[in-house]
Amino acid sequence: QVQLVESGGGLVQAGGSLRLSCAASGRTFSIYTMGWFRQAPGKEREFVAAIAWSADTTLYADSGKGRFTISRDNAKYTVYLQMDSLKPEDTAVYSCAAGTVGRLSSLRDYYRYWGQGTQVAVSS
Repeated sequence: QVQLVESGGGLVQAGGSLRLSCAASGRTFSIYTMGWFRQAPGKEREFVAAIAWSADTTLYADSGKGRFTISRDNAKYTVYLQMDSLKPEDTAVYSCAAGTVGRLSSLRDYYRYWGQGTQVAVSS
């Protein structure tokens, strides 16, 4: 099993920044990809970004390209999502997820483990 705990959410004004963190524990050696997803009220969970655990490869949804940056610290088993130039439409619960099959993916079904999520609210 892999446990994931997110932190760093909060309330920010439009144009501001937040950095989310996701700490992994347990069978971390089985992780190939870490991803971030978000779910706004009344909407489906959507992909935000993903990063390979042991390679310099990333994947971004169009909504975050140029504004969001995903990174990792292998020594701390932690993945980050730096979010800049935030917009009110970025308001959502952000969750991290871990996949164990060897590829990057934007598909929810690929990810086996999920965190509880952290709330991000962007005011206009």
